[in-house]
Amino acid sequence: MNLNLISTIAFCLVCSFSSCQNTNNTNTTTPKTTTSTTMDTPIKKTDEEWKKQLTSEQYYVLREKGTERPFTSQYNNFFEAGTYVCAGCNTELFTSTQKFDGHCGWPSFDGELGGGERVKKIKDLSHGMVRTEIVCAKCNGHLGHIFDDGPTASGLRYCVNGLSLGFKKAEK
Repeated sequence: MNLNLISTIAFCLVCSFSSCQNTNNTNTTTPKTTTSTTMDTPIKKTDEEWKKQLTSEQYYVLREKGTERPFTSQYNNFFEAGTYVCAGCNTELFTSTQKFDGHCGWPSFDGELGGGERVKKIKDLSHGMVRTEIVCAKCNGHLGHIFDDGPTASGLRYCVNGLSLGFKKAEK
């Protein structure tokens, strides 16, 4: 019986090694590529360059995917007319008409500018949860997360770290 077991294991190993050695490429399909239209020139900086540009708190949020404490953002209860931009690269991300009081402690929006070209969505499995992370498509800076519990018609709540944002006041 031991001889049969050894023979079976040896046969499986030989088959496994021979399949790894196969160098014939039988895949004749061309890989699909995607192109971006508005964010064709992503910003690439070293960590040192980012540290010189951002405050230590902004660096923690934007570059290390940190989260600011709830109810501490200057934009949490801020409702002036204008446009919210990425603090890392000044890309326009949200408008004041998309902002609402999410009662969650962070600035909340029900939509984004650019129809998905300015804010990337990434599956996030950290902290034992399944969430969707949102990052700036231009500089890859962490913005926050998007949830499907928004109170407006879109049903979305972009929960954004205020430290990842800047604001451009609307011209009168």
